[in-house]
Amino acid sequence: MTLDQLRIFVAVAERQHVTRAAEALNLVQSAVSTAIANIEGRHATKLFHRVGRGIELTEAGRVFLVEARAVLARAEAAELVLADLSGMRRGTLALYASQTIASDWLPRHLVAFRRAYPEIAIRLAVGNTTDAADAVRAGQAELGFVEGALDDPTLASTTIAQDQLVLVVAPGHAFAEATHLEPENLAGVDWVLREAGSGTRSAFEAALGAAGLAAAQLRVTLELPSNEAVRAAVEAGGGAAVLSETVVAAALRAGTLVRAAFDLPSRPFRVLRHKERYRSRAADALLDLIATANAG
Repeated sequence: MTLDQLRIFVAVAERQHVTRAAEALNLVQSAVSTAIANIEGRHATKLFHRVGRGIELTEAGRVFLVEARAVLARAEAAELVLADLSGMRRGTLALYASQTIASDWLPRHLVAFRRAYPEIAIRLAVGNTTDAADAVRAGQAELGFVEGALDDPTLASTTIAQDQLVLVVAPGHAFAEATHLEPENLAGVDWVLREAGSGTRSAFEAALGAAGLAAAQLRVTLELPSNEAVRAAVEAGGGAAVLSETVVAAALRAGTLVRAAFDLPSRPFRVLRHKERYRSRAADALLDLIATANAG
């Protein structure tokens, strides 16, 4: 079994679609189908259910996906060692970032890194804080950028920046004209929040607890999986929300959102690394660039 076959299997498994996997890998569909058939045939094991025009992982496929990802992660780690030995003239740096960081904070640092090290490719995956921690723990990413608090003995967590949370509403909302809000006022309105597991939601709920209000007291009418969806729902009058100031800055300037008079604490952006895995020069170089930019 080759690494290319493993990459094809993982791509199909993650997308549950042969054509989309082929497009992502820049392969013809027949090559992807042949690779899957060869793996299944050689080991006499079905990895996918064919359901109509779609596919789903079998139980064997789900188990194999975990191992396939681990093997590919080790291969990438080995490649990074060779990249270091070659003076960072080649290689891939695998990153995972939470949505807030990936959309609004990290891109400028990645641009600076690519200018400094054009031979190092960057592979960035995006999810919530929990997803990022899982990826670093499993070796699928060398660095995870998160805004949520984590307590994991296998991961080293270092603060790299500060972010300000703000409470925002649409211009016609009751909070828009209020000059001061108390914690108990928050329980009387509808809320649009990120999903459980997101760093933004965790930080907001921690702030509520510090103010003496339980998160369960909020009237949550919508839970949405992205900052953009939350912002759009609030702009449409769906309720109040708490988001990063960087996420809503343009909407505040445009007047489609209003910052309500309720102070929230800043929160740290953190980078996660596995304590026992190899530290590549590429990852160190990216973190050095970020530290230099923050100092400036």
